[in-house]
Amino acid sequence: MKCQCVVFDMDGVLFDSEALVLQCWELTAEKHQIAHVRSTCQKCLGINAAAAKQKFLETYGADFPYDKYKAEMSALYWEHVQAGKLALKSGVREILAALRENHFAIGIASSTRQVVIQKQLAMFGLENSFDQIIGGDMVQRSKPEPEIYLRACEALGISPGTAYAVEDSYNGIRAAFRAGMHPVMIPDLLPPTAEMEQLAEHIFPDMQAFQTFLEPV
Repeated sequence: MKCQCVVFDMDGVLFDSEALVLQCWELTAEKHQIAHVRSTCQKCLGINAAAAKQKFLETYGADFPYDKYKAEMSALYWEHVQAGKLALKSGVREILAALRENHFAIGIASSTRQVVIQKQLAMFGLENSFDQIIGGDMVQRSKPEPEIYLRACEALGISPGTAYAVEDSYNGIRAAFRAGMHPVMIPDLLPPTAEMEQLAEHIFPDMQAFQTFLEPV
């Protein structure tokens, strides 16, 4: 069946937010002498807040004061955002306009909490650009489980087999594949692996290349 819908991840796909989060974690780690925080953060790409906390505790021990350090990192992140350091990814406005013009259903399935998704979209005037928004706090099982994508497809009223899922993370591609969608990878912090080449239907260097692929959209 012809694809009639595109569901986007947010961090690292619509916004250059993953790099900013990593920067803020590295600043926090330097202050508190937390070792190997970059590799720990990379394990958390694409997963929700509860799963990310578990990854940190598995790495640093059950007594690691994650909530304290996460709050400190988050405060730094929003300071940077308010200072204008959060960037919209190149090509996002153009592809959203083209999808709308060509009557595609458009959704977000992001492991970020829904309230944060809405806040960041509003900062860039994109709050009305999506038909459905599913956040990581709206599902029980984080990516790489398919629940969030299945929930998004249900909310959009479409079959997973008729939708592209646009992702940058390994966990996101795994989730989209397991949901029976058409996974599209646009890498951000991590390069494609042999596994990603197998699971992703297409790998594009940027959003413009994906839009070209969708032409005449």
